[in-house]
Amino acid sequence: MSMASEGTATESTPSEPQARHVIYCGVCTLPPEYCEFGGTAKRCKEWLEKNHSDLHEKLYSEEAVAAVLSTLSVDAQKRAAKDSQKKEAKAAAAEAKAAETKAQAQVLIKRVERNKRKYVTAVSGLEAHGMDLKKVAKEWGKKFATGSSVTKTASGGEEVVVQGDNSDEIFDWVVDVAGVPEANVDCVEDKKKKAS
Repeated sequence: MSMASEGTATESTPSEPQARHVIYCGVCTLPPEYCEFGGTAKRCKEWLEKNHSDLHEKLYSEEAVAAVLSTLSVDAQKRAAKDSQKKEAKAAAAEAKAAETKAQAQVLIKRVERNKRKYVTAVSGLEAHGMDLKKVAKEWGKKFATGSSVTKTASGGEEVVVQGDNSDEIFDWVVDVAGVPEANVDCVEDKKKKAS
């Protein structure tokens, strides 16, 4: 076989299939084409516009929406409009409810006496403000140079327990860094009952 025939043989054979680069939504983790089927379509649309404006233009421009709607029948168009209004109203109501529960959620900082002069500080109610308890416990362990962990409470919830009396510093951190209103943070001292 000559060199010329080998070169043409490799050029005519199909190449390996190339991997596709798929963009996933930063809010619902679905591809942007499917965000409308998740419960967070409005936030997904805002994220897509901010991070991938070219894809947002392709999916949500007036021409693209009109092209999709033109393929539907009149009844289907009416149903689609009605469904989109319902979804938007439902999403807005869910956001309002989440904001209301976040505004009412209390963060409780308890200073618990362990032995005579030894204390632990237990903090509950942080998850209602959108904080990851394990990350908070790790950050506080580093910040206060003490042991810090997430434990289950008797009522079934979870709380962050930090060794030592750090209630004042934790109060400041919750208000300043986490952005929880001061009115929603409550400090309590919990003394151990003496056995008689």
